[in-house]
Amino acid sequence: MPMPVGPTEPDWLESAADASSEPEDESRLPVADDRPSRSQIKREHQALQALAEQLAGLPRAELEALSFGETTWAALDETARIKDQRALRRHYKRIANCLAREDTEPLEALLAQRESQAQAAAARQHEVERWRQRLIEGGDEVLTELIDAYPAVDRQQLRSLVRAARKDTERGRPEAPRRLLRYLRGLLEASARKD
Repeated sequence: MPMPVGPTEPDWLESAADASSEPEDESRLPVADDRPSRSQIKREHQALQALAEQLAGLPRAELEALSFGETTWAALDETARIKDQRALRRHYKRIANCLAREDTEPLEALLAQRESQAQAAAARQHEVERWRQRLIEGGDEVLTELIDAYPAVDRQQLRSLVRAARKDTERGRPEAPRRLLRYLRGLLEASARKD
């Protein structure tokens, strides 16, 4: 069988080599698109779904200040009757689609405010627990430190609560330490209101 006469490389390889040697025409280059990528759209929608879940858990009284459309309010009202978890996930997607058409900045501000309040409350609770632990384990110097820090404290009541809490802690009973915790919580909250 005779061998074909001509180039030994395939024709498409030769034409590709010729095309690469030509200078590129800028009009043929792909134009950068200003649209967001599919991944970015997906991340934004997932963020809206998380926002929808948080929104569904908020009390109605707090939501009244936000100006949502009728479809968003209808979707939020419908959330309470859905019990199945899979249906609830689908419903959060529906709320997220409604939120995509709404201005979410006031909602995000409300959630940020609630988060900061929760963090402040947790910090106060930790401070109360630290004081209680220090008072039970420490001596009179800790008691004096608390009295110096909070001069409005009833010293006699505080001393009796600390003594009872120390005794109950040794016995493994939680009643007196709880009373001390409640007293300290009230003291610190009253002090915070004055400031």
